[in-house]
Amino acid sequence: MSATLLQPAPAREGRSSREVDAFCVEFAPRAPGHPAVRDLQKLLADVPEEGLEARLEWVERCVAWLRESRPALGLVEPAEPEAPAAVTRLALLVRVLEARASSREPVAALVREVMGGTSGLRLFSQVGLPAGQGFFGEVSDRLARHLLPAPPEDHQLSELLLRLFPVPEDAAWLETLPPALLARLSTLVGGSAQPPAREPEAVIRTDLVDALGLLSVQTAALGLSEDVRERCPEVSFRASPFLKLRRVCEGVQARDAAPDSLRELGDVVEECRQVVAIVSSHLEQYGVSVDLVYRLERIRRSLERMEAIARVLGAAPGEARWRESLALVADLLRRAHTDRSVRAVVASNARLLARKVIERAGHSGEHYITSTRAEYHAMVHAAAGGGFITAFTAILKLYAATLALAPFFYGLALAGTYVASFLMMQATGSALATKQPSMTAATLGSAIGQGGSSGRLSHLMELIPRITRSQLATAVGNMGTVLPVAVALSMGFAWWQGRPLLNAAQADYVVHALHPWHSGTIFYAALTGVLLWLSSLVAGWLENFAVYHRLPEAIAHHRALRRALGDSGARKLSDVFAHHIAGLGGNVSIGVLLALPPVVGAFFGLPLDVRHVTLSFGQLCLAGFALGPNAVLRPDFLAALGGIGLTLAINFGVSFSLALAVALRARDVPLSDMLRLVRLMSARFLRDPRSFLLPPRD
Repeated sequence: MSATLLQPAPAREGRSSREVDAFCVEFAPRAPGHPAVRDLQKLLADVPEEGLEARLEWVERCVAWLRESRPALGLVEPAEPEAPAAVTRLALLVRVLEARASSREPVAALVREVMGGTSGLRLFSQVGLPAGQGFFGEVSDRLARHLLPAPPEDHQLSELLLRLFPVPEDAAWLETLPPALLARLSTLVGGSAQPPAREPEAVIRTDLVDALGLLSVQTAALGLSEDVRERCPEVSFRASPFLKLRRVCEGVQARDAAPDSLRELGDVVEECRQVVAIVSSHLEQYGVSVDLVYRLERIRRSLERMEAIARVLGAAPGEARWRESLALVADLLRRAHTDRSVRAVVASNARLLARKVIERAGHSGEHYITSTRAEYHAMVHAAAGGGFITAFTAILKLYAATLALAPFFYGLALAGTYVASFLMMQATGSALATKQPSMTAATLGSAIGQGGSSGRLSHLMELIPRITRSQLATAVGNMGTVLPVAVALSMGFAWWQGRPLLNAAQADYVVHALHPWHSGTIFYAALTGVLLWLSSLVAGWLENFAVYHRLPEAIAHHRALRRALGDSGARKLSDVFAHHIAGLGGNVSIGVLLALPPVVGAFFGLPLDVRHVTLSFGQLCLAGFALGPNAVLRPDFLAALGGIGLTLAINFGVSFSLALAVALRARDVPLSDMLRLVRLMSARFLRDPRSFLLPPRD
């Protein structure tokens, strides 16, 4: 046995204590009891000599020591009172390793073994980049990683990075480390008598160059895919920079990242970025696909990663290279945490899809905004047509409720009634007030997100009054027509059958159902507002789908249609389809959505219903005629009339607010712009309320 093992335990403890004291006196003579120094001595005295897992655990302990919040002020020169704790502790570590070869050599050996036993190829070429498997594949992959246990992968630097820095905020901590100190530390632990290939810097350099080659292959495959090439007709296949990208990266590998090869790589990367910009501009015109946009994002990020790697390889050794390396590692850490977030991938893609859907809905919303007096009167006339049709719809809805139908067939009858009514409005050019808020809000959101601040605000100061008076015109036209038409139909039915269209029990039920606080009118009106907003999304999505898949062009060039209708007939049909597809999707969807709540409620035993202001007002008019002129002055009937006003406000407010919120989020409009707009519009309303309510004078 060795003499050390034969020593009594108190003697060993005493010698260990003396070593700690001597270490503290040497490196902290003014504060020999400082915890940072004592902990560092214990850390350096316990460097493992073998076992990858043990070495990785020691690296974790070392990083945890650096992360301690208590700074090592006064222990290193020069002392900076405001220096972060990590900087002072890193400076202390560098000072100790420079002064003590007995501490430096074990640390250097450990770093060499860790770097030699791990690979950084995945870290540099995959972490933070979409996997190229599309939106839905990426979501399912991230969900699987959350739900299933992950096998240990100690040989991957990507796993070591997350192990050392488990929260996204650690990236900001990394950026506080001074590159000069890291360069000195790298020099201390990187040099060795081993062959150059075993040195940590050489290992990392090899991984960086290999990552460039792998990224070039993946990016070239994405950039040369068919859907990308179709949207970039300006660039031929042979002239595509994505073909050059792989050859240039092979040159970088062959010449060990020579400066001129890196400059050539930068030029090709810029050309690839221009192609992506062309494809993106075509998406603005020809519709969007989530998977295509996802692949474009993969190309953008890959190009950015290649540039970051090239900056590290091209930087001068020492402080400059470490500055670029720190920026790369901090970005990798942020993106590594984002890689594990399902919410992040859904939010980023949903924002883009929402932007395109809102733009399509905004195009439809422009038809509901009047500018001139003639347009205002035309909107009133169109709304009168909508009110006329709604009066018949209200009667059919009440008639369907009297039929002894199973819930499924009752819902089918309601959906058919609503869809037929809304499609008839579209065919006759009629307007319904409740369909406007979500569409006009999308138009408003698109206007808010366009142009500079001053020009945007001046445009909005004119647009918002146009929206409010157009909405008011439609509401007045609908309500002003529903009342006389419903009364006229009731009178005609009473003359024909000798009795009112509704009996007393049915009329009392309608009045009670519309009471604002004795029924669920408020909740049902809010639910209806949500359904109206959803129908606008369906309309925008369907139009985007048709544009993206070029359905109007397919119709115009369809052989069978051209034979049957002729070339001009096929083109006219194509124009009609392109013009009405959004309205068709919105009308069918809102008809089905309004019929769903009663059926779903009956299935689950929940009292669900809808409160559509125009339909509800038509039903109340029918009930008022059935109850007689004296009954309309009763408190319960007046309360139901107030419920109609409340339903109007809630239908409009909920659908408009939801559509505007999605539009603003899709456009990333800052809150300060919205607050400024509210202040300006409030001042204008107080100064000129007429412009918000009535059409402009001739």
